[in-house]
Amino acid sequence: MRGPKPPAIDLTAEERTGLDALIRRHTTPQQVALRARIIVAAAQGWNNSQIARHLGIHVETARQWRMRWLGMRAASVDDLPLEERLTDAPRPGAPARITAEQVCRIVDLACTAPEQSGRPISQWSSRELADEITARGIVDVISPRHAARLLKRGISSPISSATG
Repeated sequence: MRGPKPPAIDLTAEERTGLDALIRRHTTPQQVALRARIIVAAAQGWNNSQIARHLGIHVETARQWRMRWLGMRAASVDDLPLEERLTDAPRPGAPARITAEQVCRIVDLACTAPEQSGRPISQWSSRELADEITARGIVDVISPRHAARLLKRGISSPISSATG
């Protein structure tokens, strides 16, 4: 006995070109490329079982990304780029306790010489940095490992560290 036919996906020329570019681009994350392949196959009229067999994935994965794509059809490509449509949704969790401003202050502290803070060391260690962060009242409590993690992410991208 066959199940119901999955909803059809109709791609605009712009969407199809963009998805093909994502699939071919060497810098596209593999998860995003796989999801783009799922959408292209669905637009060719394949059902979820055929997509799953062809791509070597579970049928639920094909179903999930078909439905997510259909759910985002209302947004234009300008409002929601193709790659963003194919990335993971934000996961639930505790809200960030350290703000972007605090991360900037931590990075600023780490960029100053420890001698200027009255520390008798030549370089910041994770422990010394965490102690100075709490001493200055930037945050109430922070572990040395988390201070180092924020610093590592903060130097490369202060905005992305606001979530961590």
